[in-house]
Amino acid sequence: MADGPGWRKWRILAVLSLAELLAMSVWFTASAIGPELQATWGLTASKLGWLTTAVQLGFVAGTACVALLNLADILPSRLLFASTAVLAGIANALLLLTDSFILALPARFLTGFFLAGVYPPAMKMIATWFRNRRGVAIGAVVGALTIGKATPYLLKALPELGLSWVVGGASIAAVIGSVLVVVAYREGPFPFSRAPFSWGLVNRVLAHRETRLATLGYLGHMWELYAMWTWVPAFLLASATAEAGGSAAHPSIVEMASFGAIAAGGLGCVWGGWAADRFGRERVVNLAMGISGACSLAVGFFFGWSFWILVPLTWVWGFFVVADSAQFSALVTEVAPQEAVGTALTLQTSMGFLLTMVTIQGLPFITSAVGWGWTFPVLALGPAFGIAAIIRLSRIRQA
Repeated sequence: MADGPGWRKWRILAVLSLAELLAMSVWFTASAIGPELQATWGLTASKLGWLTTAVQLGFVAGTACVALLNLADILPSRLLFASTAVLAGIANALLLLTDSFILALPARFLTGFFLAGVYPPAMKMIATWFRNRRGVAIGAVVGALTIGKATPYLLKALPELGLSWVVGGASIAAVIGSVLVVVAYREGPFPFSRAPFSWGLVNRVLAHRETRLATLGYLGHMWELYAMWTWVPAFLLASATAEAGGSAAHPSIVEMASFGAIAAGGLGCVWGGWAADRFGRERVVNLAMGISGACSLAVGFFFGWSFWILVPLTWVWGFFVVADSAQFSALVTEVAPQEAVGTALTLQTSMGFLLTMVTIQGLPFITSAVGWGWTFPVLALGPAFGIAAIIRLSRIRQA
């Protein structure tokens, strides 16, 4: 099967990837400035975690609405992406107007709610341009998304920029991403068929065995991913402080290390797409989950060691922890009922992000009980479960 016209499909991929990077930069703004908010508002580690969990919860609510109302299969994807990206930027900017933790939570919830119209539709949008290189294409989009989520840490590491620039800059970026999609994106030559609204579309997706197994593999992946992204910056800061004998670590170095640990996943997603198209999606996602699970087991042993040993390990972890993410979505576009691909993708992400709240909120309790050295091994349970589900899917597809 051929892809769309040569130069056009790559131009669309570049445009959509950049728009996704810009729009998703609002996700971790509160987490990036978390230490400052923690000091200003007197937050506990659990409350600090809720600044990220609120985004996850809003995203789950948003994706549930999109799935139940079949919006991803009824509305033009470009319209859904552009409108919700602007709304997510506005919701993120509300963080500048709040002066308490209680008021910040609704702002973060709304940010996640509107991003539900940005992330899943983008994967469907680029799939209309690619068939035999769909893994690379979706991998590039998710890679851009990953770098976008890391961007607030990069902005914060720049000494001349204040906290308002971290938040405001991300909101402006989201609006620019919306404009890019409106001006430069067009649907490709392989559009998915549109289905009329039906309450039963979600049930049809859930009853489809191959889609269900691909989603179960994704859930194992998500058990690990966002908890890693949320707490590795705090882990690196605590480790650097321990290495220095309790002295304050240099903040810019820690922020750049945190940016690298998340942004490395952008390269991982591109590698995952290339490898999946060449060697098979099931093999690649299981390899990525195996390596990331091993990193989650090992990283705690290096807590308090040389920062220059620990940081490369977290970057390797960051590379593989999300390298498989796009391929779960690519699998769904291939195995799900074609008139319900948008709903299937949205439902998959909704369930995955709902699960992330368990580990995001659970890890601080583990840390307080046993310390950072033994915090992350629990995340390896997700990859183990995911690998088992994908092995079953692979057997069905081969048969």
